[in-house]
Amino acid sequence: MIGESLGDLIRESVSIRGEKKAISFLRNGVTETMITYKDLNRDANRVANTLLGFGVQKGDRVILCFEKCLFFVVAHLAVQKIGAISVPLNQGFRKSELSYLLNDAAPKLAITGPSQEVIIKEIAPRLATIVIPTDKPYQDLGFFLSASDEIAPVELTGEDPGLLIYTSGTTGEPKGALLTHGNLVHDLRNIITIWKISESDVVCHALPLFHVSGLCFALHTALAAGSHVVMLDAFFPERVIEVLSEKKGEYGATLFMAVPSMYSKLMDCLGERRPDFGHIRLWTSGSAPLLVKNFDKIREVFGKEPVEREGMSETGMNFSNPLKGARKPGSIGLPLPGLAVRIVDLETFEDVLPGQEGEIWLRGPGISPGYWRKPEETAKAFKDGWFRTGDLGRVDGEGYYYLTDRIKHIIISGGENISPKEVETIIDRIEGVVESCVVGVPDPTWGEKVVAAVVKAPASFVRADDIQAYTREFLQNWKCPKEIVFVEELPKNRMGKVLKEAVKKLFSV
Repeated sequence: MIGESLGDLIRESVSIRGEKKAISFLRNGVTETMITYKDLNRDANRVANTLLGFGVQKGDRVILCFEKCLFFVVAHLAVQKIGAISVPLNQGFRKSELSYLLNDAAPKLAITGPSQEVIIKEIAPRLATIVIPTDKPYQDLGFFLSASDEIAPVELTGEDPGLLIYTSGTTGEPKGALLTHGNLVHDLRNIITIWKISESDVVCHALPLFHVSGLCFALHTALAAGSHVVMLDAFFPERVIEVLSEKKGEYGATLFMAVPSMYSKLMDCLGERRPDFGHIRLWTSGSAPLLVKNFDKIREVFGKEPVEREGMSETGMNFSNPLKGARKPGSIGLPLPGLAVRIVDLETFEDVLPGQEGEIWLRGPGISPGYWRKPEETAKAFKDGWFRTGDLGRVDGEGYYYLTDRIKHIIISGGENISPKEVETIIDRIEGVVESCVVGVPDPTWGEKVVAAVVKAPASFVRADDIQAYTREFLQNWKCPKEIVFVEELPKNRMGKVLKEAVKKLFSV
């Protein structure tokens, strides 16, 4: 039986599995380190004691901002063991992005890579840091080896926070979704149950660890179930194919979790090749809509229908197509155990009939109690105990749910959430730009791509290349507009609000 915190989870997994393989970490396609459950727990205890030596206490925030590696897992578990709060951040964030996040999270400590530490020290010179050399294998780190293997259990309840995940918002300021241990444990229990994850599974892990998909849906569930995690340092299609196609031997994967853009890249890489993937029992897809034509192509290439699912940073996983039963292309599936769902009219807040479109509202033990330091945003997100997702959707006569649009206009490209306002703010700073509107339009590889309509000043000579180059200085490439059109004025309603749907029609799709 899994305990009520992630610390309990690991202790109980270790007591059952001991010398069983927990994680094999692959760097550049080669196994760099293999760690057992027993050693994973031991090292997490050592790092936990190291963090205590830095003064980290229950409730303190600890930034995790460095390349994907085995130590990321150990550090995250160590934070959980002492009742602190993990704050995983994309290691590629620019200074302008990190400045807001560091100020908002108010961390006690940051664990970073060398390049991230330089930026963080410019922003917060007094913040304590632990620097992880990204070019060294796990076994050569050594800085925590002298710490004690034993740690006194910290008393935690299901209401204690364990994770702070930042998600983009339409205001342009990322919001930190605070997830409690109760949220996290409920989520992993659900996923283990519906997907029947067990200690006989081998999970091919190619997702980033700074998202709920890679950290919660894939890693937490695998460790709680006692599975063997084959973890790649990054997603490289050919390397992933090598792992997935090996039926026996070092890997022998049985389960793969991915986002639609990853499947597109894998299929492009395979071309006409058709390796035998028959040993893999489950292929899952989420974080962005999967095109129906790609659903059919995945079935053709990999030999099984993918299981589409839906989740949010604020809620964990909410819906999934069944492991056994009909998997409907284009549908996010059925509600997970313990989740209550309403689809309501946007004006009356009354439930709509099956087949009709409305906003999806959720209630259940996996849902965040609110946003970190944002009481007004929290109040807007909840009504009468129901979480307002901001997504439009419908349900069919068999209880399968479908997402039809996003009220908040968040762009999802390759599984990444992008705030249009954040991109617009950067573009609008450019000399010669009057105003801009950023939207997402369909893209066969990424699901959506970022595009921008820009109004120039009358005598401005600013070009599309100039705008794209400027945004790349402040934002990661996947946030930057892939296409730009110049217009005399943005389409607006009588109240001056930009009509984003009209802007989308300016682009060929």
